[in-house]
Amino acid sequence: MIKSLLLFLVVLTPIFSTVYAQDVKSYAVFTGKGKKSSYTKMLNTVSESNVILFGELHDNSIAHWLQLVLAQDLTEMYGGKLAFGSEMFETHQAKFLQQYLIDGNAKAFTDSTKLWSNFATDYKPVVDFAKDNKMLYFAANVPRKYASLVFKKGTEALDSLPASEKALLCPLPFPFDSTLSQYKELIKMGLEMHASGINFAKAQAIKDATMAWNICERLKTYSTILHFNGSYHSDFHQGIEWYIHQYNSTASVATISTVTQSQLKTLDEEFLGKADFIIVVDERMTKTME
Repeated sequence: MIKSLLLFLVVLTPIFSTVYAQDVKSYAVFTGKGKKSSYTKMLNTVSESNVILFGELHDNSIAHWLQLVLAQDLTEMYGGKLAFGSEMFETHQAKFLQQYLIDGNAKAFTDSTKLWSNFATDYKPVVDFAKDNKMLYFAANVPRKYASLVFKKGTEALDSLPASEKALLCPLPFPFDSTLSQYKELIKMGLEMHASGINFAKAQAIKDATMAWNICERLKTYSTILHFNGSYHSDFHQGIEWYIHQYNSTASVATISTVTQSQLKTLDEEFLGKADFIIVVDERMTKTME
């Protein structure tokens, strides 16, 4: 009887091991065509481009960790030829950001400018990496009050701004293509809010255009720009990428997008073509902000 019980337990143990000790993976990398890839392959491919647009989910810890890792690895490749920029800093914050990169006075920095609520956990690591390595990290986004002005009154409202304020924006008037799928979706959303659909889309577009303009300005000095932005700003090779090609037709651009799925074996069809590389994160991953 005892021998039979022992034999039963020996046979059963591998079954329990299979069921309860499966590998837990937090993310997977796919190409835009849905082919399984890896971080290393993504790094080696995107490093060949002048601009790398890392589209994130703002509350996703895996995306923020990979941004830091990518920043570190690209620095090993390019050193002082690499610069960082992001949506999370607006052009009116540039002087405060640059001062922090010089003196590292965290209190003066946080007291002098409004930072995103998850700055300390999600964005500060890359900013500090740039500071510690004496690298450029630039504010790329349009001040939100001007995007809000476009939404409420249209792009014409920007014409009366003083030159000092226009300097914070991309050159005016900025081009706009309402046939791009991302903007078509925003036009529809604007109409559903009983607002001007075209103004809603242009409020997004001026952010994209200003970020692209600031990226292209840095390309005059740096060979490679790693830029962090919400995925929507660069998904489907639109938004920022579209504007980069308007301002610098010869610049090469690589895109990364972040999505969540219930499984990591295959890329869901809806995400095909979103970017050159797509980081798929387990949807159970904890979030870093509400």
